[in-house]
Amino acid sequence: MVHQPVTLTGMTTPLIQIDNLHASVDGNEILKGVSLTVNEGETHAVMGPNGSGKSTLANILLGHPAYEVTEGSILYKGEDITEDAPEDRGRAGMFLGFQYPEEIPGVSVVNFLRTALSNRTGTNYTVLELRLKVMEAMKDLDMDPSFADRYLNEGFSGGERKRNEVLQMAVLEPDFAVLDETDSGLDIDALRIVAEGVKRLQDDKRGFLIITHYQRMLDYITPDVVHVFVDGRIVESGDAALANQIEDAGYEAFTAGAVG
Repeated sequence: MVHQPVTLTGMTTPLIQIDNLHASVDGNEILKGVSLTVNEGETHAVMGPNGSGKSTLANILLGHPAYEVTEGSILYKGEDITEDAPEDRGRAGMFLGFQYPEEIPGVSVVNFLRTALSNRTGTNYTVLELRLKVMEAMKDLDMDPSFADRYLNEGFSGGERKRNEVLQMAVLEPDFAVLDETDSGLDIDALRIVAEGVKRLQDDKRGFLIITHYQRMLDYITPDVVHVFVDGRIVESGDAALANQIEDAGYEAFTAGAVG
């Protein structure tokens, strides 16, 4: 059975609409019929065990070329983007916070952001204009100003890499952001700072999809909808209380819903 999308407001044009999405990598089916709708201003959380396909969903939403969509569709603001290139999705206002951000030696944080923001907006920002914008965002994230001139993720700790992902999101101001396990590897203080950075961007237009194993991120960011993801499918959806249920009972209670 195809899981029906959850909507809160009945809007006719959702921000993101995933319909019966099947996807494979190297011939192995990972997503097995995912349907999910996020409206403007909504924050959804996808929770599930390791290997359930959560990160695959994140990568497919942003057009990772290693993954093949074999059935279904992805609509963004009413437009079919299932076959669109990653750079086109980024220009359209989509953002992915990576679970394992890559190092880019020789490219400073501020120059990376200048290029990314220029591509996102079509405006050629000066180094000074961009630096002022970055410094403001770094202050909010309690980051040392010298961080802006370091090479992207080179020598960064796990916590620094995750803060840098949120810094990128704060500067680029996407319309729809997917955060793939941004909470992993963070101590409680870093988690709070990262969560507060996300909350600053929440408004009645921007949408978020937060992918996580654990409920602790959701102590700081209350989702409108929680989806339980098992074996490439959404097996249950509900409000924020569902995250507490998962924390108490684990994922075994939902495993039967993934069979068939």
